Amino acid sequence: MGKKITLSVIKADIGGFVGHSNVHPECLETAGGILAGSPLLIDYHVTHVGDDINLIMTHELGKNNGEIHQLAWNTFLSCTAVAKKLKLYGAGQDLLADSFSGNVKGMGPGVAEMEFEERASEPVIVYMADKTEPGAWNFPVYKMFADPFNTIGLIIDPSMHQGFLFEVRDLIDHKKVTFSCPEEMYDMLVFIGAPGRYCIKSVYQKGTNEIAATSSTQRLNLMAGRYVGKDDPVLIVRCQSGLPAVGEALEPFANPHLVSGWMRGSHSGPLMPVSVDASTPTRFDGPPRVVALGFQLNDGKLHGPQDFFADVAYDLARQKANEIANYMRSMGPFEPHRLHLDEMEYTTMPSVSKRLKDRFEKV
Repeated sequence: MGKKITLSVIKADIGGFVGHSNVHPECLETAGGILAGSPLLIDYHVTHVGDDINLIMTHELGKNNGEIHQLAWNTFLSCTAVAKKLKLYGAGQDLLADSFSGNVKGMGPGVAEMEFEERASEPVIVYMADKTEPGAWNFPVYKMFADPFNTIGLIIDPSMHQGFLFEVRDLIDHKKVTFSCPEEMYDMLVFIGAPGRYCIKSVYQKGTNEIAATSSTQRLNLMAGRYVGKDDPVLIVRCQSGLPAVGEALEPFANPHLVSGWMRGSHSGPLMPVSVDASTPTRFDGPPRVVALGFQLNDGKLHGPQDFFADVAYDLARQKANEIANYMRSMGPFEPHRLHLDEMEYTTMPSVSKRLKDRFEKV
């Protein structure tokens, strides 16, 4: 057995510049300085999507390691101090606790981690989204690992032909179930087609149980019990050699799908694939954005990133997303542009209902 590498992606919104559109350069510098000084890490990359800081880290300490999570927490606290000094909007909004408790899960930041032995070649893609929720990954992850119209490897690559295992989480009842695809595909779709509640957490190779993909499934509003913004999830996908090719893993984003989030986390809109530089959601605080950074891992070193969605091949996807955004915006406060009622519990809806309850008469 060779040594195992852990790839940890931990994100938080510690304050927007300006509004909810971007991260101030001083915050990114602060984060990079702290990670550079840590003896825990093999390598790191600090980036952002919209107003979220994303820490991409490699180490040998395994998943859910207290020291790594403490490092991320301290980094976000230091960035929050900078944000407060600069009077940035929503400074520290994703940090739901006053003190660190050993693991950032349940404390606000989004976390996706996987531990594996590096293959002869180890290409990985880190996807990061802004102005949406973890369920945004259901559609593209399904396409990558279960749809032969997207991933031809499922048909013609003998090492993929048997399909994959999907771990699905129920974010309301805090349960999980594993589906084997393709044979249980229809059963799985019953659940993952409701991305506000059921999310694909991880995908595994059959036979080996080797990790292929994993996402963050934190639901901020459910943790905080109040509206604190959308969750802005992250996703790690390993590629090639019995897993989707890089191009197969990127292909789902060429056709923008509708996700929940956008303005005040209360609207449906298209997920627009963009470069890091273009990941500054401004129109109605959107539309929601996704960036994809490719890295070649070599003894834990992150060679990259390659900013995949900077490619002109996604120009038409962006145009289509803008057209969809126009159409959805034309509906204003009406569903399905505005989210359905059970997603509106952290807005004015409960207080208005309470105030008017005596005026409702039996019909």
